Amino acid sequence: MSEIDKVVLAYSGGLDTSVILKWLQETYDCEVVTYTADLGQGEELEPAREKAASMGVKEIYIDDVREEFVRDFVFPMFRCNAIYEGEYLLGTSIARPLIAKRLIDIANETGAQAIAHGATGKGNDQVRFELGAYALKPDIKVIAPWREWDLTSRESLMEYCEKHQIKVDQKHESEKSPYSMDANMLHISYEGGILEDPNAEPEESMWLWSVSPEEAPDKPTYIDLAYQNGDVTGIDGVTMTPAKVLTHLNKVGGDNGVGRLDIVENRYVGMKARGCYETPGGTILLKGHRAIESVTLDRELAHLKDELMPRYASLIYNGYWWSPERKAVQALIDDSQQYVNGTVRLKLYKGNVMVVGRESSSDSLYDSEVVTFEDDAGAYDQADATGFIKLNALRLKIASKKGRKL
Repeated sequence: MSEIDKVVLAYSGGLDTSVILKWLQETYDCEVVTYTADLGQGEELEPAREKAASMGVKEIYIDDVREEFVRDFVFPMFRCNAIYEGEYLLGTSIARPLIAKRLIDIANETGAQAIAHGATGKGNDQVRFELGAYALKPDIKVIAPWREWDLTSRESLMEYCEKHQIKVDQKHESEKSPYSMDANMLHISYEGGILEDPNAEPEESMWLWSVSPEEAPDKPTYIDLAYQNGDVTGIDGVTMTPAKVLTHLNKVGGDNGVGRLDIVENRYVGMKARGCYETPGGTILLKGHRAIESVTLDRELAHLKDELMPRYASLIYNGYWWSPERKAVQALIDDSQQYVNGTVRLKLYKGNVMVVGRESSSDSLYDSEVVTFEDDAGAYDQADATGFIKLNALRLKIASKKGRKL
């Protein structure tokens, strides 16, 4: 262990990472650099700086990466309409490659030989952090304390704190949610507690960002999303940065009961896990993006994207953001978005997001003269359909004549 003199720790200042900080100092006899990312989790981050300093940390990094997160990770993902196993909008998954990137950046800057994280050996995050780290710096060493130490419960962590005189905010700990939670600008996730029974309904008090659909306003809310190259650039006529777009959509979506999800998902490590998620802004982004693509994307290109989407979503979920295959698929997706420009009107009502309008003055492929039920003035010759149908039916007719049961 002596070859590790300095470690960059992904640090929140909470119980787990505070124990990890001290454990690294003791076990590896090394200097620890802390990194805390402001991903819009809604928590004051300066206490993390103060706590790290009180434990002897000299190099403390706290970054506001909200704009980078939405611009370079969330928006590219939504260009693909990515959704894992038909429901999950990948809120935790998409934050991990950015954290891995910053850990490596700081390791390079400070000369650290290793990084460390607080992900457990049962979850996906350990895979996401480490695949990203190895892709960006192949020789980096990774320390995952939950896979090494013998501290296996909250009680044992508290005992460790008492033994090593690590300050714990007892009031905060006693008021802490019974759930394991992760928050960033895209979502809040909830696991553990009563949620470990997949048949137990979540308590209403668990949800933090959204009102229940039953308590949402009786009057619908309308919003207009402006799109440029597949990304939302403004809402209701007001130009916004990516982070401000997501912040606004989270607020208006949460106020209307949008974005709650309760699923059992297949983790990459092999087990099934029940999780609840609040993703109000992401739910709106997905609905709106599919709507603007419906009038601007070529049919076969749209279908190709739909075929690639589950693979792309799995790459993100399983931790392969920094991989050649994700990069290649992303290039195709981004190229497809050059004509995805226009405006979508959505109606939010009691947990629902409904498309009520979509238009693109510059790039719409919707031709009302061709599709009309009225006189199309020769824009479409219906007689052409006869040969089209007969040619496509030819193989079916031949097989039927040969006695094959179709």
